[in-house]
Amino acid sequence: MSAFTAALRISRRDALRFKGRTALIMVMIGLPVLLITGVLTGYATLHVDMREGLTAELGSADARIATSSAGQSRIEQDVSGKSWSSDGEPPKSPPWTTARVAALVDGRLIPYDKGTVVFVGKDGYQWGDASEVDLRDPMTRGMRRLTEGRLPAASGEVVVTPAVVEQGVKVGDTVNVIRANKRVRVVGVIEFPNWPGVREFVGLQGALLADKNNGNGTGWLADTATPFGWSRVEALNAQGLLVQSRAVIEDPPADAPQGALDRDQLIAIALAVVFIVMETVLLAGPAFAVGLRRRRRELAVIAAQGGSGAHLRAIVLADGLVLGGAAALAGTVIGVGGALATVPLAEGLLGSLGPREVPWASVAGVAALGVVSGLIAALVPAFQAARQSPAQVLAGREGELRDRAGRPVLGLLLVVAGLVLLWLALVRLSTRGQELPLVAALGLVVLGLVALMPWLVRRTSRFAARLPLPLRLSVRDASRHRSRTASAMAAVMAATTAAVAFGTGLASSDAAYDAAYHPYAPTGSIKIEAVKLDDSGWARVRAAVERELPKIQLLPALSPVDSQGRRAWIDLDRRCDGRCGESSYGGELPVGDARLLAFIQGRRDPQAAAALAAGKIVVFDPALIKDGLATLKSYGEDGKIGRKQVPAVLASAADPRVSGGVVPPEVLRTIGAQVKERRLYAMYQPTDQARLRQYLSVVGNEADLYVESPREGSFTQVFWILLGAAMVLVLGGTFAATGLAAADMRHDLNTMSAVGAPPRVRRLVVAGQAGYIAGLGALVGVVAGVVGGIALSWPMSRHNGVQGASWFTPGPTTISIPWLFLLAFVVGLPLLAALVAWAFAGTRLELARRLT
Repeated sequence: MSAFTAALRISRRDALRFKGRTALIMVMIGLPVLLITGVLTGYATLHVDMREGLTAELGSADARIATSSAGQSRIEQDVSGKSWSSDGEPPKSPPWTTARVAALVDGRLIPYDKGTVVFVGKDGYQWGDASEVDLRDPMTRGMRRLTEGRLPAASGEVVVTPAVVEQGVKVGDTVNVIRANKRVRVVGVIEFPNWPGVREFVGLQGALLADKNNGNGTGWLADTATPFGWSRVEALNAQGLLVQSRAVIEDPPADAPQGALDRDQLIAIALAVVFIVMETVLLAGPAFAVGLRRRRRELAVIAAQGGSGAHLRAIVLADGLVLGGAAALAGTVIGVGGALATVPLAEGLLGSLGPREVPWASVAGVAALGVVSGLIAALVPAFQAARQSPAQVLAGREGELRDRAGRPVLGLLLVVAGLVLLWLALVRLSTRGQELPLVAALGLVVLGLVALMPWLVRRTSRFAARLPLPLRLSVRDASRHRSRTASAMAAVMAATTAAVAFGTGLASSDAAYDAAYHPYAPTGSIKIEAVKLDDSGWARVRAAVERELPKIQLLPALSPVDSQGRRAWIDLDRRCDGRCGESSYGGELPVGDARLLAFIQGRRDPQAAAALAAGKIVVFDPALIKDGLATLKSYGEDGKIGRKQVPAVLASAADPRVSGGVVPPEVLRTIGAQVKERRLYAMYQPTDQARLRQYLSVVGNEADLYVESPREGSFTQVFWILLGAAMVLVLGGTFAATGLAAADMRHDLNTMSAVGAPPRVRRLVVAGQAGYIAGLGALVGVVAGVVGGIALSWPMSRHNGVQGASWFTPGPTTISIPWLFLLAFVVGLPLLAALVAWAFAGTRLELARRLT
């Protein structure tokens, strides 16, 4: 028998002998494997890739050709035919027709147009997808499956999906398709192969869509004699047409844009792998350390019989291989099986649904990661086992290894190097989208703190003399077994650091948004706008709003248009000190009279009203006015930008955050613009914004609703998610180490009970261990996380390039510290860990058998 085989057999026997420790290690290693493999399998099954969605998109056709909003300018598309770009301006060219497209394609074409409709269901106005294609044509075979009734045979007939039926529409009903202003008869029910929950109408040409034009859903299915290769796709791209080609999607060419992972994505994946492995190792490491102490006598006997240090290392590493392999296998089986078992439940809840699929390559990689985590977690105990003294162990002495906690050189070097890299990355890459270099540098700081944890445990244990007896025993035992304690603390610290860093960065981003956000009207108001409608269309919208909101006082306002009646925009230039990225107000300036001014100001201001009547702009931001003049910027759909300085006065608005101003109509006429009533303001907060928007879309396709609501922190839910994820890791690591410590201290606890200590003392000792591990780990993690979060505030709170950054300063930023969030980590989690440990601590005296 080889030494390796013998080591595996010893490890298997030891795993079966100590089932509790074995289960704990397997849970620590197998849980991440289970979660990740389950997510990968569920995503692969629910996600419909290009190949899996071909039948639903193309039927049996070779390609779908669609117009783009670039007109007939040259475009560049990706393999899927859904993403494209163009550098040229759209030319004024006639719409594409079937005859013109057929001249470019050698094959048969049938129209296939896509869009959306609004219909009335049992829950009110509802949106739905719409397709105009002849499902009876052989080219559409497999695109939709008929489950009830028949397919449309006339322009006034449609088929619908089950999601539409759930809204009370039945076969034989006549439905009013409001956006097209048509009534259609439902003659059948169809199923979308990969999207069971979609609301869709399908009819023949002219049945559903009324606004088809270039770039607005117009397309054709093509059946060609030869496969539609990439060269033919590029030829149609040169004409401004998009192509979904079966041949290209099934066999993408090497020179086509593939959407491969970029450098930042690879770095993100690598950082995630490192963090997962580190957390798993730190959580499982204490269990291996305790197992080593329990097996010291057994290993000493093997050494006394001629076993070398390599043999002892192999035995302990075999523990990691056996337990890591078993945990990875169990996690993979449960994760994959659980994901596949929940697919039927997800069919009616989620959108897309592909065939049941297991990404075996990714799953195998995750399983291998679990095995590697087990080996790494057993690495330090393995080297400790090889260095122990068999004579000391067999003589009954502890044989403690040399203490290295007093030499934190490596940890300090890593922390300093991480901070230096953090600063360098900060001053050179302090723009949004450049967070990964900072995260990588912060990861180096975390590794340094992991190496420093034994030293921190030793230093903080010196204060134990000032604590009550039960807590003093807890801290001293934790210090005596530093490898176990430091590992659990490091796991707590790493999880806390990540959560606090991103939480602080998100809070800073939120605060920066609040500081830069300038509403156009008072909080609690709404604006209804329909600039592109003509006079009759606007009259219908206004009448409909008055019917819908009969008790709300509506204030009409004007919108600027150019000389040809097309929409125009106006803006005010803001004086900039060279350190800001935006030099204009950036909002939709209100245009109106004194009534609108009083609405914005929240009161009547005679002086401001008189200035407005005299043709002066009333502005609410000192940065928008200089020497009694404001710079009015105008630009229209033709792209031409004009600037003109006009008289202005400074006033205050009801909401101090309101910027911009109110522009009198006479000022716009002096710059060649016209005005027409296309806006309504009101102090009103709709209880159901979605329903009101749907109502407006029915009345006029171009009507838009904007609600100026009191803003709440947009990252509140993210904070809860971060806190929950960190809590799982913190409590998991704390309870694992506390349980091991309680098992390790069983003899000491029994001695305490035997000499008369009440049960509460045993509980305090165990709770003290949990509070000490979670408290110190969370405290160090919060400090490191705040440092990292402050660094992340530069890229996460900036949307534009930072001006003023140099090698010595990264420039200005907004920093917001979420104090309650930090308090939850520093006080809440340790207190929760201590209370739970108190509640579940064993108080029964266990009599030990006398050794003779």
